[in-house]
Amino acid sequence: MRGHSGVSGVLTNYSLPMVKDGESVGREAIGSWLGGASSLRSSVGYPGERLGFPRSGAGSIGSMGRRLAALVLDWFMSLLVADLFTHQWGGFVSLLVFYGEVFFFTAFLGSSAGQRLLRLRVVRVSDRGRVPVLAVLVRSVLLFLVVPAAVYDRDGRGLHDRAAGTVVVRSR
Repeated sequence: MRGHSGVSGVLTNYSLPMVKDGESVGREAIGSWLGGASSLRSSVGYPGERLGFPRSGAGSIGSMGRRLAALVLDWFMSLLVADLFTHQWGGFVSLLVFYGEVFFFTAFLGSSAGQRLLRLRVVRVSDRGRVPVLAVLVRSVLLFLVVPAAVYDRDGRGLHDRAAGTVVVRSR
């Protein structure tokens, strides 16, 4: 078998006889696409670059860690508020409080309570302005379905943000 030098060398000594335009294609060329998304990071830039957002500071794309921390804060505050009124930890009331808090705070203040505490805000991609209530409603409904928020692009925008034309940015 060509390129085979025993069981231990099967993968390390094997060479592919690939030819492109009369020249042999080596491991380096193949490795560029076998490396997956991590091999492309250097060519795509930082999150938000293709949308015209700055690399860092106010107006830059909010990090996924900060966004997840804001979500946890929102959920915890919703549990506390629901417990205050129902004396029941968790359950359906907590979920309603969470949904209401995220929708109303985002619609009227530009960010949920957790996002506000962590200096994040939701803006329109088109002009960095305040998000209309209808777009917040679309974003919130999709966010509450969970899956659209779990699928996101290289700019950190979930499907809920893409559908509403929004992005989460740092406010300071």
